[in-house]
Amino acid sequence: MISNYIKIAKRNLIKNKVYSFINIAGLATGLAVAMLIGLWIFDELSFNKSFENFDRLAVIKQNQTFNNEVTTQSSVPYLMGEEIRNKYGSDFKHVIMSSWPSTRILAFGDQKISKTGNFMEPGITEMLSLNMIKGTRAGLKDINSIMLSEETAKALFGDHDPIDKVIKVNNKQDLKVTGVYKNIRYNSDFKDLAFIAPWELYINNEDWSEKKTNPWRANMFLTFVQIADQADMDKVSAKIKNVKLNAVTPQDAVFKPEIFLHPISKWHLYAEFKNGKIAGGSIEFVWLFGIIGVFVLLLACINFMNLSTARSEKRAKEVGIRKAIGSLRSQLITQFFSESLLVVALAFILSVIFVISALPYFNEVADKKMIFPWKEPLFWIVSIGFSILTGLVAGSYPALYLSSFQPIKVLKGSGFARIKLGSFAAVPRKVLVVVQFTISIILIIGTITVFRQIDFAKNRPVGYDRNNLLMVAMNTPELHGHYDAIRSELLKTGVVKEMSQSSNPTTYIAAINNGYEWEGKDPATQGNFATMAVSHDFGKTVGWQFKEGRDFSRSFSTDSSGVVINETAAKFMGLKNPVGSIIKADGKPYQVIGVIKDMIMESPYKASFRTCFFLEYGWASVFNIKINPESGSTEAINKIEKVFKKFNPAAPFDYKFTDEQYAKKFGEEVRIGKLTSFFAVLAIFISCLGLFGMATFTAEQRTKEIGVRKVLGASVANLWQMLSKDFVVLVVISCIISAPVAYYFLNSWLQKYEYRTEVSWWIFALASVGALVITLMTVSYQAIRAALLDPVKSLKSE
Repeated sequence: MISNYIKIAKRNLIKNKVYSFINIAGLATGLAVAMLIGLWIFDELSFNKSFENFDRLAVIKQNQTFNNEVTTQSSVPYLMGEEIRNKYGSDFKHVIMSSWPSTRILAFGDQKISKTGNFMEPGITEMLSLNMIKGTRAGLKDINSIMLSEETAKALFGDHDPIDKVIKVNNKQDLKVTGVYKNIRYNSDFKDLAFIAPWELYINNEDWSEKKTNPWRANMFLTFVQIADQADMDKVSAKIKNVKLNAVTPQDAVFKPEIFLHPISKWHLYAEFKNGKIAGGSIEFVWLFGIIGVFVLLLACINFMNLSTARSEKRAKEVGIRKAIGSLRSQLITQFFSESLLVVALAFILSVIFVISALPYFNEVADKKMIFPWKEPLFWIVSIGFSILTGLVAGSYPALYLSSFQPIKVLKGSGFARIKLGSFAAVPRKVLVVVQFTISIILIIGTITVFRQIDFAKNRPVGYDRNNLLMVAMNTPELHGHYDAIRSELLKTGVVKEMSQSSNPTTYIAAINNGYEWEGKDPATQGNFATMAVSHDFGKTVGWQFKEGRDFSRSFSTDSSGVVINETAAKFMGLKNPVGSIIKADGKPYQVIGVIKDMIMESPYKASFRTCFFLEYGWASVFNIKINPESGSTEAINKIEKVFKKFNPAAPFDYKFTDEQYAKKFGEEVRIGKLTSFFAVLAIFISCLGLFGMATFTAEQRTKEIGVRKVLGASVANLWQMLSKDFVVLVVISCIISAPVAYYFLNSWLQKYEYRTEVSWWIFALASVGALVITLMTVSYQAIRAALLDPVKSLKSE
């Protein structure tokens, strides 16, 4: 009996090829989108869960109040770890001080690579439950040791055993390899941890001027913790709240430092803080794509149900005949459900093929390394279960409703059956078409708005010229103290227009300091400013745009006590005539010699931060090189590399283009825009498939009507208008509904950006016109095809 049902179902699919293709392709696309989004959401929700102690790990953060505004940061003072261990040690299993991730040059023999890692206290290996390939987790006890990731060890030593080999770090420290650990999973905040070196080595070999003078003032380090097995995260967090406040000087206590634990479970999804409280993060995109996935799958299911119910109405007489010759209702129900489930099964198989094919591209766009979950029972249970549910819901109308008809009434084509199969039966389908296009139009509007916001920020004046600007990190001692010689050699090449050095690149702020005073300052105002040390020629290299005053100059020896400020700083201090004004930094007076336009150094979506630039060579960590625009990039890089090899032959030439680093600031928004547009295109494709199927069905239903109208003189244009009108009306209704819904959600989304575009009316108009054009293109083929049909052929059966 089952084989007979399947055989009949297969014959119906083959007989109605167009409808079968639309049903299977549309549903397969929807299922594939849902699977991709499901995999993405699972990857996001499982971030950092690869660590055995996941539920007990946290990072210490602090809130500080500046000018009645609470700011949150992960940087903490040097003594934080020691203080917590001494006073609250019973609440913690591990308290780990760490540097921020930094790039170092690792060298073994002739092999030299640049890798990112941290200097950490030894307990980090147990805290992160590192999976050791070589050595043990106790490998950081020796101050001159280093542990490498599997990938890093492979790059340096190939297939040779790295244990006890000595590598040179930044060409100045010889460290012995004491352990190799498996690469940390990509969906982790520690994914780039290519090496771990001892924290003690870091502290002893770096010049931290405030480590001895005021160790609680400088917020420069990270503190990771693992709470005790029986401890409660919230209670421990509340207990350590005042650990810094109780230790700082009265001068720094005015900033009301408040320490708290931020669990590792929230690092990725809840990374944004506002006024000291969690304000969101990637969790917003999890919800966004979750909703999109549901809606896209809903579109596919709507198509499936629409076409299934529409086609089933043509089978009313089949039901009557089969019941008249003895078929039981239960047999008819089973038959209809088997046909529906067969279509779903084929769509599911096709969707799996789609996902496997699209996953590499999807990973690239989403910056993921997901694999198809062949061995995950939950994935198969959910996917197959949902597919079966979809088949049962879609097949319920023909199975339960049509099978209930009385044979006499169906075969006579009158009475109850005819009423139900008339115009009323089309109402639910029309509503579903409106829902389909409402969702599709909202996605179109959303995609346009996301990319418009990105372009708006990209076109924002950045206050300097980042084109042809190169950044070279001063990682090795050979590059320090030779500024004039290196600059002279670079200028001689002819490919370098200007060169300078600075304490950090132009693409981020490395230090924010307080303790600033100026004439007319309100005593209640906390003067915290971003601080950047630069050399002579920095302004010419990056293209400072002066509003007032001048640049640092070798002609003025007093410039060592001069400062250049940005316009936001001048406005914040309320300086009407800033040039010549005196600013005190930690009691030392500096004279303002110039005011520049704001440089966008942090997020291009935020207002510029007040910044002071000091002439100081001792803080340098980056070379800034302006390539001559008349030189080719390849030629310029080759000549610049030769100069650096001359001064630093033992290190690889590691450089970055400033415009590329700046472009990375748009990375998250660009990914979201690409993913949204990808899903929007698929949503429109699914909607158009459904529309094409409904147009085909409508044309078939009205074949004889079209023939009669042609005989009576109707033109092809008249018939095209008649057949297209109903669908256009439905899409117009969708446009009207989608506009306020899209405006509400997109306007709310834009509020998270300080520097943002507006949701303009033309976006709605463009999306609506686009939807109408797509509708007409989809419907017109079937409408014109039906209108061109010879009326003799369509009427001869009468």
